[in-house]
Amino acid sequence: MNDRVILHIDFDYFFAQCEELRSPELRTRPVCVCVFSDRGGDSGAIATANYVARKYGVKSGLPIRFAKKRLEGVSNATFLPTDFEYYSEISGKAMDIIKEYADIFEYVGKDEAYLDVSKRTEGSFDKASHLAQQIKNSVRGSVKLTCSIGISPNKLVSKIASDFQKPDGLTVVPPDKVQTFLDPLPIRAIPGIGKKTEDKFSEPGLESVSQLKKLDVFSLTKQFGRKMGTYIYNSIRGIDEEPVAERPDAKQYSRIVTLRKDSKDYDFLAKSIETLCKDIHSTVLKNNIMFKSIGIQFVQTDLANKTKSRMLKNPTSSLEEMQKAALQLLRDALQGQDKLVRRIGVKVSDLYHTVGQDTLTRYF
Repeated sequence: MNDRVILHIDFDYFFAQCEELRSPELRTRPVCVCVFSDRGGDSGAIATANYVARKYGVKSGLPIRFAKKRLEGVSNATFLPTDFEYYSEISGKAMDIIKEYADIFEYVGKDEAYLDVSKRTEGSFDKASHLAQQIKNSVRGSVKLTCSIGISPNKLVSKIASDFQKPDGLTVVPPDKVQTFLDPLPIRAIPGIGKKTEDKFSEPGLESVSQLKKLDVFSLTKQFGRKMGTYIYNSIRGIDEEPVAERPDAKQYSRIVTLRKDSKDYDFLAKSIETLCKDIHSTVLKNNIMFKSIGIQFVQTDLANKTKSRMLKNPTSSLEEMQKAALQLLRDALQGQDKLVRRIGVKVSDLYHTVGQDTLTRYF
């Protein structure tokens, strides 16, 4: 076995595809799944749009009001709020299928994962291609979802490859084809290179990966710093040694929301704190977790952050204790608070698993 064989699996327009599963009549319509702001109306942004909506220029991150303008006159355009509990349920079923095909499985998010399949494919990219097709068939057959898969010797190139033939794509890039695959791609195809970086390169006429190779590592590090410059230099050459690794347990759980109005009124803010605690508490129970530290966060109207936290005497999974501590932190934080609060958040950390523990003292 000469090389690693890494798969990157990416579900196509995941949130919108989940909505199409629930309501098949949506498949022929432009569908936009939206993260609505608490400020009401069309305040918020598009989380995911299906491919019908994308033909009209609607994409993730676009403000909802702009998306509605682009779909103005399209009678069957559909705008839906996110339903993360439902998406998590669908994702969990799909991931349970996918991980059975992996030597090492790395969960990235609800709609993507990496698989190291080097051992079971014996380093063969032909075998990996067949394995990937089996995964696609299993997911489609069991969960009714389509996904796109990229296969290469590393995580970076596999991620780029999974996006190459969306939707429902399968792109194989064996070691001797990495440069041939990368060279004609636009610079933005490299993960981590955004519009601002692209604009800096476009000034001297560098638009493709092959053109970017004209710059040596010293020029890149001088312009972007050592870490980013080295990353760009390696990435455009398809170099990535990061292993696929099982995802470590979460170090904290947090939620943050934009308020309906800017405020520093305790009663108004307390309602959001209580709701956020309930949301976090459901995650805590689902994951069999206890927490020992609680914190709150303000994002003020001047965009400055303010945080407060406290350590509990013992780990707990109690919603009542979480809310009591968070509300006391809120009272403390509002002492002398002159700026209005725009966003507010809650987090729990210092986490402990409860599964298999028969007494609290077994944690120490």
